[in-house]
Amino acid sequence: MSVSHTTDQEFHKDVLESPIPVLMQFTAEWCGPCKMIGPILEELSQELENKIKIVKVDVDKNGEIAVKYSIRSIPTLIIINAREVKAQHIGAASKAQLTEFINGNI
Repeated sequence: MSVSHTTDQEFHKDVLESPIPVLMQFTAEWCGPCKMIGPILEELSQELENKIKIVKVDVDKNGEIAVKYSIRSIPTLIIINAREVKAQHIGAASKAQLTEFINGNI
């Protein structure tokens, strides 16, 4: 499963109704650190397939979701399981750090 993108309109279906935990990456096209972790999240989406779904949210195009989760800095990563926020990480991170963050919260 590759990283997908969600919108304000598709958020409920893509995230809240997901049968597995979801990691949301709040990002923007102009965000350098977001671009750095993008390839890592692509790798993890393959390695952790069926354990977690990884979804990107462009904060410039999907303000409702960003407001709902009080996003003030990007990249911000939030893990949601059963409609509840389980964990949040702000800023770029290495693959090892992201793997630990995900595995420790799903």
